[in-house]
Amino acid sequence: MHEQTETQCYPITVLPHTTTLFRDYTDARGANDTAALRRWYPADPFTMDWAKRSPVLEAGHRERLADALKAQAEGFGAGPAALAHIERLRHGAAAVVTGQQVGLFGGPLLTLLKAATAVRKAQDATRESGREHVPVFWLATEDHDLAEVDQVSLLTKTSVETLKLGLHAPKPLPVGGMVLGDDAAVLERVSELLGWAPICDVLRECYAPNATLAKGFGKLLTRVFAQQGLIVMDAASREFHALGVSVLRYAVEHAEALETALLARSKELEAAEYHAQVLVVAGHSLLFLIDEETGARLPLRRGDGDEWKAGPQSYSTVELLKMLDTEPERLSPNALLRPVFQDCILPTAAYIGGPAEIAYFAQSAVVYQQALERVTPVLPRLSATLIEPAIATVMQQHEVDLTQVYETKTAEGLAQRLGARAMPIEGKRKLAAVGNAMDAELAALTEYMSAMSADLGRSAGVSASKMRYQMDRLRRMAATFEVQKQAHLLKHATAITLNLFPEEHPQERLLAGVWFLARYGETLPGLLVEHAGQECAGHRIIHL
Repeated sequence: MHEQTETQCYPITVLPHTTTLFRDYTDARGANDTAALRRWYPADPFTMDWAKRSPVLEAGHRERLADALKAQAEGFGAGPAALAHIERLRHGAAAVVTGQQVGLFGGPLLTLLKAATAVRKAQDATRESGREHVPVFWLATEDHDLAEVDQVSLLTKTSVETLKLGLHAPKPLPVGGMVLGDDAAVLERVSELLGWAPICDVLRECYAPNATLAKGFGKLLTRVFAQQGLIVMDAASREFHALGVSVLRYAVEHAEALETALLARSKELEAAEYHAQVLVVAGHSLLFLIDEETGARLPLRRGDGDEWKAGPQSYSTVELLKMLDTEPERLSPNALLRPVFQDCILPTAAYIGGPAEIAYFAQSAVVYQQALERVTPVLPRLSATLIEPAIATVMQQHEVDLTQVYETKTAEGLAQRLGARAMPIEGKRKLAAVGNAMDAELAALTEYMSAMSADLGRSAGVSASKMRYQMDRLRRMAATFEVQKQAHLLKHATAITLNLFPEEHPQERLLAGVWFLARYGETLPGLLVEHAGQECAGHRIIHL
């Protein structure tokens, strides 16, 4: 076990750009409609009750699943722990599942946070329920948003550097099969930014010339969580689609009923003052079709009567059902059907999701109810900001915490705050005395003039606002002077903001996980697993 590092727990509301639905989900007691939330999310995310109701798949399905996973795991270079977990699945273990797009070089830190949470929850569920639970990471290789995955963000001393391979697809192809090519320059620059740490050799091995995005990502994640036995799964092949074919068939045969249920759920969400995360449009289905000639992933739309269209091609329902019998991999689920498809294939006890995925589940629940007759519990992933010792020292020196970084947003804004704190005490007292006296006099004057006339009161209020603005401007000028006089203030503010809130994004959503693996190596995955328990329902600060 690792020595426990110092942590702090903030409410999830500190994170910028978090939806109301996700905030209420993490604290149902404060929600505007607790009953509705529990209807959309049947499991309490902060108890272990879900672990006692894990589904069991029939023996033949388990055998085919384990065989397919084993063949894939060997291709990813899996070690003994992952192979042992696959055998446990074969013999009736349940799965704790998470997943992510196959971002270049492993994608942002949140990839590691998801994997660590799945590992931890599987360990906890095994202990609490007495039934084996194993962690599975589902690679979202069938998505076709290439621009989103063909990038990785790392730090220089003063900025974020986003590197791209410049992959190009003339059509919306599934990203997992995209071949990387032999672009050594990007990997060389990544290695330079990572200080030629041992993880760079791992990247070169995983992202060798002519590897695919899926293969590189799968090999990397398998290697990083080898000790924890994480099973990494790419379900795009015929073997896995055949295991989930009943859900794909249901989506074809009951498309209209599913559409009706989803439109009704969207109205429920809006009535509760939330908003639907996925737009449901009449006539659209929950499926994409992989074009036989081009390999493009095309939305499958329902037409009049028995007709379906994907691009320029038309299909009948009978033709689609025959396709499922012979080429099930040609039908691909959309964001709302994907988790249901996943949980038809796997004995999923719980899914570990980020804020957007958890919001999707409020809609997906109706698809679960109809297609699987059960709703998989969804649990929040570990949400965390990792603070390195040098950054922690600077923050402590200036008495800065994460909320202040989010409030000021930019290095310049934070430097202003540091400059105001660094002013001589005499200057602070004078500014405070003048500001307080002015506020008191302006309040009294505005009240007096309002009693004389409403128009005079409004004019006084406007004038008072202008005077307060000028007073604030004077404070800012004094703080700016201090920043200019003490050059280290801007330098420190830049370092703090760059590491904790790069380009006004929470660290976990932008900075690459390999950035931290380069610094903390093989100890980092285990450390994240230790911190992925459920005692903190919000956002963790982990001092490394």
